[in-house]
Amino acid sequence: MRFEIEIRGVVQGVGFRPFIYKLASSMQLLGFVSNSDFGVYITVESSKNSVGEFIKQIRIQKPQLSEIESIRVSTIKDNEIFSDFSIKESRCSSKLSLMIPSDIAICQECREELEDRSNRRYQYPFISCVNCGPRFSIIKNLPYDRDKTSMERFPMCKKCEQEYTNPKDRRYHAQPIGCFECGPKLSLLDSQFKEIESENIIDKVVTLIKSGKIVAIKGVGGYHLVCDATNDETMKLLRERKQRASKPFAVMIKSINTIKEIAEVNAKEQELLTSNKKPIVLLKKKKSNYLSNLVAPDVNQVGLFLPPTPLHYLILQKLKTPIVATSANISGEPISSTNEEILKLSHIWDYVLENDRDIVNSCDDSVLFVENDTTFLLRNARGYAPVYFKLLKPLKKKVLCLGANQKSTVAITIDDRVILSPYIGDLDGLSSIEHFKSHIDTLKRVYNFEPEVVVCDKHPNYESTKFAFELKEQKPDLELIQVQHHYAHVLATMGVNDIDSKVLGVSFDGTGYGDDKVNGEAREGALGYGNIWGGEFFVCDRKSYERVANFKEFRLLGGKMAIKEPRRVALSFLFNLYGEEVFELKNSVTDSFLEYELKTLYIAWQKGLNSPLTSSCGRLFDCVASLLDIVQICSYEGESGLLLESFYDETIDDSFNFSIDNGVIDFNEVVLQIMKEKSKTIAVSKFFNSIIEIIYKVSKEYDLPVVLSGGVFQNRVLLRIIMKKMPNAILAKEFVSNDSAIAYGQAIAVANSL
Repeated sequence: MRFEIEIRGVVQGVGFRPFIYKLASSMQLLGFVSNSDFGVYITVESSKNSVGEFIKQIRIQKPQLSEIESIRVSTIKDNEIFSDFSIKESRCSSKLSLMIPSDIAICQECREELEDRSNRRYQYPFISCVNCGPRFSIIKNLPYDRDKTSMERFPMCKKCEQEYTNPKDRRYHAQPIGCFECGPKLSLLDSQFKEIESENIIDKVVTLIKSGKIVAIKGVGGYHLVCDATNDETMKLLRERKQRASKPFAVMIKSINTIKEIAEVNAKEQELLTSNKKPIVLLKKKKSNYLSNLVAPDVNQVGLFLPPTPLHYLILQKLKTPIVATSANISGEPISSTNEEILKLSHIWDYVLENDRDIVNSCDDSVLFVENDTTFLLRNARGYAPVYFKLLKPLKKKVLCLGANQKSTVAITIDDRVILSPYIGDLDGLSSIEHFKSHIDTLKRVYNFEPEVVVCDKHPNYESTKFAFELKEQKPDLELIQVQHHYAHVLATMGVNDIDSKVLGVSFDGTGYGDDKVNGEAREGALGYGNIWGGEFFVCDRKSYERVANFKEFRLLGGKMAIKEPRRVALSFLFNLYGEEVFELKNSVTDSFLEYELKTLYIAWQKGLNSPLTSSCGRLFDCVASLLDIVQICSYEGESGLLLESFYDETIDDSFNFSIDNGVIDFNEVVLQIMKEKSKTIAVSKFFNSIIEIIYKVSKEYDLPVVLSGGVFQNRVLLRIIMKKMPNAILAKEFVSNDSAIAYGQAIAVANSL
C-alpha cells in the first residue's frame, strides 16, 4: 500500500529529513521525504504493519531538537514508481502552519570540533550543525531552506556542499553551515568606526577585555555589551555610560563548575544552565569575591549563563574570567541587532566585534529561575521563542494581538494555533516601536498573514493600542476588539495550563487600565472610563469575568512618577491615615521630601490632581520598601520587590491583621502595623505572609480553582510561600506571568468572542 504522512511541529532545521531517510532505509521502505509549509511530508510504500512500526519509531527516535505536534497518515493512489527512499526538494501547500525552530546553543559535537586542531573548523566562531546554531534569528521566510535565510549570501565551498548534500552527514541541510573559506567572518571596529587589523581578532578582543575595555559583541539575536565581570573600575564605567545605577547585570561564565563557585545550583538549575537553550538563570549568590560587587549590588541573587555560541565560547576559553554580557540597548528598549543600531551606542562601548551574517529577527537572552523545582520565565526569548499554543477550536478569521506596552510581545492566530513572538521590550521610544512593528511584519511575511481582526489593550495611551487604531483607520473593514488587561493575564495562565472551566483568577501587577463599574454601569476614572487596576480577583472563564475583590484604591501621587518613586506611594497611604498631621511626622518617607513638596503633594492628593486611583498590588511592594527605608527612588522596574526578597525570613510565620469588607481589601491597616514594627526582617516577612493570607482568605469564599497571574507572581519569595500554602494554585509554569503574556491572553479572549 502507499501512504501519505504529514508531520507537524518543530520538524524543520532539526535534522528531521535525514532522520526519516535513515529510518526508512533501515526498514527497507520505498518513497521520499520533503519539507512542506506545514512541516514534513512523507510518501512511503509499505504494509499496514510496517507503516505502523515506522510511525512508532519516528516518535521514539525523533531528533533531539524536534517537537512532534501531530502525525496524520492516509492511504493514497499514486502512479510514481520508487526504487529506493530519497529526500526531495521542499513542497509548498496553500496553507502555512509551520513552527519556526528556535535558536540553539552550540552542541557538544561542534564544541569538540572547535577544539580539535586537526579539524578544518578548528576555532571557527560560527561552527554549527543540524543540532545547533541560529534558526529563528536568520529566517526570512518559510519553508526553512538556506535561500530563505540570511545565509543565502554565503555560497558554500565544495567541502561544505558535500556535507550539506549528504543525507548521512551531521550537516545535511544544516542551513547555517559554513567554514573559514565560505562562511561569515569577524571584523573589529573602534568607537570611531575604524577597522582594527589583527592576525587573530578573538585574541585581540580578549586582550581588550582584560585591559578594562567595553566591547560590543554581535551574537545570535543581537549585540551584548561585554566587559570583565571582576573589574570594579570597568563595572563602574559601564554603569555610568549605560546610565544603569544598580540594576543587576547578567554574567556569562565558561563552565558549570565556575558557576557553582559563585552561586548555589540545584539539579534543575544545572539542567537549565547546561541545556541547548543556554538561558540566563537567576541563582542565589554564595559569599564569594569572584565577581565585582557592582554586578548585582544589594540583592541576594545573580543571573548567570553559559556561552550560547562558539564565538562566546572561544572568548571565554581564552579570557579565563567571567564577563558581563548585557543587552546592548537603552534600558527597556529592544536589543540592538543591526550595525546602524549598535553605532548609535558608540558612547557606551570602546570597540565592537562585528560579523557579516545579518540578524533578520532580533531575539534577546531568555531569563528564568527555579522555585520548588518549577521553572518560571521572566523573559521568553532566545532558545524558547517563538512560542506556539493551541486554541480549543479553529478560528475562521486571522487575528493579530498587539499585547501591552511594557515587556511587549505580539501574537497571531492561524486556524487553532497562536504564534507568540519573542520578548520585544517596552514601547517607550521610537526604536522600540519600530522593533514592535518589525516583529509584526516578520509574522505577516513568514506566514503570509493579513489580519482580519486586531486585538489590543483598553489603555488609550499604550503605543500598542494607538497602533491598533491606526490599523483600523487604514483598513476600516478590520474588526477591532479591546480586552481588559488583567483578564488577559488570567486567560494566559489558564491557556498555558489548558483550563477551560470557571476559576477564581488573581491578577496582581503594577498597573493596567481598569474596567470599573458601579451598579453595572461604567464608572469614570482618571483615564476616562476606568481607574488603574493591579490587585484583582475575578470569577471568570474564557468567555467573561466578574471582579469580586480588589485592594482598596489609593492615589498615585504624580501619576507615572509614583511608579519610579516608592516614597510617593507610601506618602499617599500616610495622607490616607493622618491627613495634614503628616507634616508633623518624622520618618523615612517624609524626610525624603522637602517641606514645600509635601504640601504640594497633599493638595494634589486632596484634589486628585495628576493622582489617579489605583488598586495595584505591585505598588504595595513599593509602599512597604519606602516605609522601611529600603528604597525611596527606584533605578529600575521591580527594584523594590527584588530588594524586599533579601529581607524575608522563612522561619517567621506570622502575618499582619487585615480586613476585607464586601470584597475590598484595606491595606491601610497593614501600613499602620508596619510603621510600629522596628525590625525590617519581621516587617517584610509578615508583609509577604499577609499577601498570601489575603489570597487564601478570598479563595475560601469560592469553590473554584485558583489561577495566579501578573508580574507580581514573578517574585520568588511570594511564589515560594504560595506553593507551600496553596499547592494546588495554578501558576504560569514554564511561561511568563508578566505583560509578555498579554498578547496570548488576548488571543484566548478573542477566540471565545468571535
